[in-house]
Amino acid sequence: MGDSQYSFSLTTFSPTGKLVQIEHALTAVGSGQTSLGIKAANGVVIATEKKLPSILVDESSVQKIQNLTPNIGVVYRLGILAAHGMGPDFRVLVRKSRKQTEQYHRLYKEPIPVTQLVRETAAVMQEFTQSGGVRPFGVSLLVAGFDDKGPQLYQVDPSGSYFSWKASAMGKNVSNAKTFLEKRYTDDMELDDAVHTAILTLKEGFEGQISGKNIEIGIIGADKQFRHALLVLTPAEIDDYLAEVE
Repeated sequence: MGDSQYSFSLTTFSPTGKLVQIEHALTAVGSGQTSLGIKAANGVVIATEKKLPSILVDESSVQKIQNLTPNIGVVYRLGILAAHGMGPDFRVLVRKSRKQTEQYHRLYKEPIPVTQLVRETAAVMQEFTQSGGVRPFGVSLLVAGFDDKGPQLYQVDPSGSYFSWKASAMGKNVSNAKTFLEKRYTDDMELDDAVHTAILTLKEGFEGQISGKNIEIGIIGADKQFRHALLVLTPAEIDDYLAEVE
């Protein structure tokens, strides 16, 4: 039977050294729609596909990019294998992360550093891989922020592991997306070029006609327009960027 007989035990390692429930969570994440992040010289861009399950769903009620603090934003990647359960997982993590930022601000009277917030959020996700009566969070997160260390981009997986990235992608088109980003990315890339690159990367594996209504883009920048705060582009603004890259 191999590892399959250990699938129902979260806290028991299989003979091959795996926690199989985490493997299932990672498989679900890898089956979802594409999300990506790009760290530019003067900010960070995070972008994701936003395909609705039905044309009857009010698109304004679906937001996959959220702010944890004014200068830190997060996008989640959920798996289509359990799409109804993953969105709530994301909301739980957002609520816990916002609580952590508030506690830090009350204690130190300053915004929480991006690295520390990522570390605290990853610790919560890791805790849910070793406790009875719970399951791993079924989401991976791309966390973008801007603090005294400049623009930063992190990816946090259901296992609780996290890494800092110059550019990263998640979802079913991850291989092609990362290959495209490796060819296009440069260390001196500006925000506008990063937005264009994000759109072109999403178009690589996009099914159907891409538009401002079915993708979502958030920007955290250092210039006067963004003021170190997360700005989620409107569909009209995204369409303007699309017109520039076509």
